[in-house]
Amino acid sequence: MKATGIVRRIDELGRVVIPKEIRRTLRIREGDPLELFTDRDELMLKKYSPIASVERFAESTAKSLSEQSGYLAAILDTDTVLSASGTGKRALVGKTVTEKVGEILSSRQSYLANKAEGGEIVAIANDSDFTATAQIIVPIVAQGDCLGAVVLLTSEEGAIMESNAVKLARLTAEIIANQFE
Repeated sequence: MKATGIVRRIDELGRVVIPKEIRRTLRIREGDPLELFTDRDELMLKKYSPIASVERFAESTAKSLSEQSGYLAAILDTDTVLSASGTGKRALVGKTVTEKVGEILSSRQSYLANKAEGGEIVAIANDSDFTATAQIIVPIVAQGDCLGAVVLLTSEEGAIMESNAVKLARLTAEIIANQFE
């Protein structure tokens, strides 16, 4: 744990303000749920991710999706690549998602791009050296909230994501969303 040197007082209603610079650094926005942990005399806050709570399920889902599609498959929450399977997975797992992916998730609309057809390929994770040539990003939406996304990627030259891969990604997103309804 890293000390920040910032001290805040609790008000009469038990509230404490998390400084703006810390919220920005940790990508905590207004309305985001936080999970509280205690350890002896320490209180810890963590941004809550419902998908992270089913991490094993996400790992096996990414593996099955990769095997069925033949592409690199990843499961994201709104901040992080939780799991991935296929060639290039090490370049993604555990990394934070890019701002552009955050915008796609906010729109709750699927995103398909094939470089061979002139589509704009979106970087999935910050500090990742994986370069995709085709991709599909399908938001996972449960009870009106976007929880993350299912992503299929390939780095094969001239590759085009076909309709079967899109359907498979959408089905996977629906199955994951159903875990939360």
